[in-house]
Amino acid sequence: MIDDGCSSLVYDIWSCVLFRAAPLPTRQLCKTLRPPSSRAGRDCLLPPRGSYLYLRARLCSTTMAGKSVQYKVVVKTGDKKRAGTDANVQIILHDAKGQKTKAAKLDNFLRDDFERGQIDKFTVKDTVSLDEIHQIELWRDDAGLYSDWFCDYVEVTIPRKNQEFVFPIYRWIRPEFHYEIQHLDTFLPQNDPHKAQRDMDLEDIKQKYQYTQRVPGLPCQVKAIPDDEQFSFDYKWNIAKRKLKMIADSKLQLLTKGGKWEGIQDLTKVFTSAFGEPLGCKRWSNDIFFGWQRINSMNHSLIELCTEVPKKMGVTDVMLQPFLEGWPLHQVIEAKRLFMVDLEILQGLPCKSEEYVCPVPIALFFVNGDGRLVPIAIQLFQQKADDNPVFLPTDPPYTWMMAKMWYNLADASFHQSITHLGYTHLIMEGVCVAFHRNLSQSHPLFKLLAPHFLYLIAINTRGLELLVAPNGWVDKTMNIGIKGMFDLIARGLNRWRMDVHGTLPEDLKRRGVYCLNGKVLPGYYYRDDALLLYDAIKTYVTKYVNLYYDSQEKIENDWEIQNFGRELTLSREEGGCGLLGVPFEDKFDKPEQLIMVFTSIIYTCSVAHASTNFPQYDEYAFPPNYPASMNGSPPKDKKPLTEEDILATLPDKKTTLDVMTVTKILSDRGTNSLGNFEVQYIFDPDAKQIVQE
Repeated sequence: MIDDGCSSLVYDIWSCVLFRAAPLPTRQLCKTLRPPSSRAGRDCLLPPRGSYLYLRARLCSTTMAGKSVQYKVVVKTGDKKRAGTDANVQIILHDAKGQKTKAAKLDNFLRDDFERGQIDKFTVKDTVSLDEIHQIELWRDDAGLYSDWFCDYVEVTIPRKNQEFVFPIYRWIRPEFHYEIQHLDTFLPQNDPHKAQRDMDLEDIKQKYQYTQRVPGLPCQVKAIPDDEQFSFDYKWNIAKRKLKMIADSKLQLLTKGGKWEGIQDLTKVFTSAFGEPLGCKRWSNDIFFGWQRINSMNHSLIELCTEVPKKMGVTDVMLQPFLEGWPLHQVIEAKRLFMVDLEILQGLPCKSEEYVCPVPIALFFVNGDGRLVPIAIQLFQQKADDNPVFLPTDPPYTWMMAKMWYNLADASFHQSITHLGYTHLIMEGVCVAFHRNLSQSHPLFKLLAPHFLYLIAINTRGLELLVAPNGWVDKTMNIGIKGMFDLIARGLNRWRMDVHGTLPEDLKRRGVYCLNGKVLPGYYYRDDALLLYDAIKTYVTKYVNLYYDSQEKIENDWEIQNFGRELTLSREEGGCGLLGVPFEDKFDKPEQLIMVFTSIIYTCSVAHASTNFPQYDEYAFPPNYPASMNGSPPKDKKPLTEEDILATLPDKKTTLDVMTVTKILSDRGTNSLGNFEVQYIFDPDAKQIVQE
């Protein structure tokens, strides 16, 4: 028989062909000839398959009855909490000529469709043959116990043409609302054919992403974490559970009872296979490694060229001469071989209680004949005084070692508060909120930036709840505690400028260490590698921005990008992020402004964060190497000290284990590498080519 979806007409069609009758309209033909009552009866009258008459019959069937056309539909449900749905989902396919299919329910028999993170495939049949899929209508009802639905994208293929059309969604689908999504869905707001739908979505998002300032002086954050930002899986980010498992696996439960360390060697025995030995364990006392920490470890952006020894530092040329390899001090300065770090921002910083101290050091460093940066002088507080000596490499070994440890405590306080949490987490959260509030999912720059905000709000929320909370991890493992940390973040925020601290080349120039040939501060591998990555990101952003903004008018008429710039610069008191150094004076009007802003954001969320976050275990896990907590007070003279004096300053076993486990978890790489996005938002072929480059 002819299996063409119209089997009831088989007998009539065959009769028409057999007697060479002129084809009748389908309805009239059905009334004129009645088919046999059984399949066997019909089959007995059909010609053999493959025969001339059989093929004529199929042709006649197509001509008279209309052929069913198939479309393959692929739907990706988002990998978010509560993203899956039990609702009924329907779709209509449109071409650009006004033709469309009937509404088709997307449903696979005996299959639970639209589960979280799932890709579902459907076949849609219709009598309308579309040569292209220009637009889809997508909607759901409110049926089922769980009807909410977050859809990532829809792909439609026309098998007979082998053409695929992609419809990015990336939004929660409200019930009984017909979303109209065009192929690729990438429009500046002034060019979007569905402006009302776009504005409606943005208004909903603004209700979900509202600003708050959790602590006075800190950057703005999201008021309540939206469902879009929730972790879809908890275990990986459940620090408390992972700590317990790690301790159990390492068989170090005895350390949870506390107690003092018996010796430096005693410390090294705790690094079982479950943890691994941190890099700082074997090189912590080495001066070359101490210099290396300043330029290639987590806090790599404080070092600056020294053009004059600070007058507040109680050091003389004679004191420094033994460490300059025979060079006069003025020649060392002229040759750009003298560098310094001044942590004056810590002056007057409160600690968690009066028994704890945070130094405010200044240190000088010299590039020796081997091109290595080494420390040559450390003053632990700002103003020279008899009880604030300048420590030198020729001091008694444990005294010099103690000075370096107290310096590193100050450095660690700055690192965790400003370099890590303040600059790469909290400031960027405010930017993320402004981004969602003002850029539609259909905006090309939304698609550019969205992958770099993955998990940012969720991580910040989890971190503040578990780590930076009263009596939490920071209070237990850092001298400054959360009181000092919040104070320090506020100080850093008041200094941070997007066009300086957020723009790598400008930050390097500010510190006098911008150099492309390595002659100034050789071995500054962070600088050398980061500049390559910064340039790659800037090139990528430049091509992308220029693809969509080929005229000044397009920028000026893009009200979404203008609103984004306005909220970035609006003061926190007025409901904005209050960022300094954003190239927005009343409006964006040049591509270069957008390129700078988006390069800065992507660089900060990727390269800057990775470089300051992932080395944490290697640095913090062995307390003498990079202590965030020390007992007692910094030395006030240069009398010889002993290993027992060093041990007395170290945190106990329980605190050390707490530092080990949390920094080990924080050092795990939980997201993909730069450019290999977990979620792909960009489908425009020209833009995809830029990403691939």
